[in-house]
Amino acid sequence: IRLVRHAARRGLSASRVTGIRAASGPVVAVMDAHVEFPVGWAEPILGRLAANRRLLLSPVFDNTHYDSLRVQHYTANAQAFNWELWCAYLNPPADWVSKGDPTAPIRSPIVMGCMAASKSYLEEIGFLDEGMQVYGGENVELGLRVWQCGGSVEVLPCSRLAHIERYFKPYAPDLSVHMRRNALRVAEIWMDDFKRNVYMAWNVPMNGSGIDIGDISERVALRKRLNCKSFAWYLENVLPSLPRHDDIVQYGVMKNEVREDLCLDQGSPEKKRPILYPCHIYSTQRVCLTAASELLIGDWSLDLWRPKRRCLVEEEVEEGRESGGPALIACSLALQQRRRMHWKFTQ
Repeated sequence: IRLVRHAARRGLSASRVTGIRAASGPVVAVMDAHVEFPVGWAEPILGRLAANRRLLLSPVFDNTHYDSLRVQHYTANAQAFNWELWCAYLNPPADWVSKGDPTAPIRSPIVMGCMAASKSYLEEIGFLDEGMQVYGGENVELGLRVWQCGGSVEVLPCSRLAHIERYFKPYAPDLSVHMRRNALRVAEIWMDDFKRNVYMAWNVPMNGSGIDIGDISERVALRKRLNCKSFAWYLENVLPSLPRHDDIVQYGVMKNEVREDLCLDQGSPEKKRPILYPCHIYSTQRVCLTAASELLIGDWSLDLWRPKRRCLVEEEVEEGRESGGPALIACSLALQQRRRMHWKFTQ
């Protein structure tokens, strides 16, 4: 065992790169500290890498409950992300299901963080992005880079680990600040024109956001040197289920003209009524105007699992009233009920 320490906190990516460089073997497994391994977890990985060195591999994650240490076995799935670059599981592709072989490798858009690869291959494609801060987004960046630059990502059902999700993360009470910054960095390097969706997901203006994503010139040069494919290619061939939201023409916040410190907010989802709330620009205050003149309000999930858009409509008029107040309901339901849901926007 060799222990390597940094003199100061440098974040997850830089720490992992230091460990990879210090490793002496031809294969490196980069894991969280809060995992444990059953017997036989490594052999499927080593066998797969012996057949193809241009692979980035992930075991299947089982869940260790932090309060009881009980291990809950999870179904093998692919690993993907939404436009905020938060990770989640994705059903295996249809061609894997049709094989009828539960031991076959699963083609995956990314890895969630615990991974194994050839050390020389990681060096060839640039390790991890050491410009990332603290935690978040680095695994998505690596998955994009592997796919766009000629490699492949797989989850191996025959390799498993048990992962404990900590109740409290001492290094960052609010991870969203670092995650937002890292997500914008990934978008600028790898996502071409689709970077707009990342900015929109975080409700950040594309120009003048004031968020410092660091120097990306070295990583942009790396992408060019490796002759990597476009993000449009990635969406078409690797993650076609990620919605593109091409119909959104404007996004931002809607401020009160009298009190500009107050913004339109989705309010409590259960009450289905928007409110005025002190401006904070996060997703509950995101306002999107579509090409169909619909106003989408709040956190309607720019992702591939729950794309439930909620439209601003006039609530159903009660007897004795000439008009109703504002309400938020699913856009599909508003169309079905022929609610008043189209808005004229002037600026």
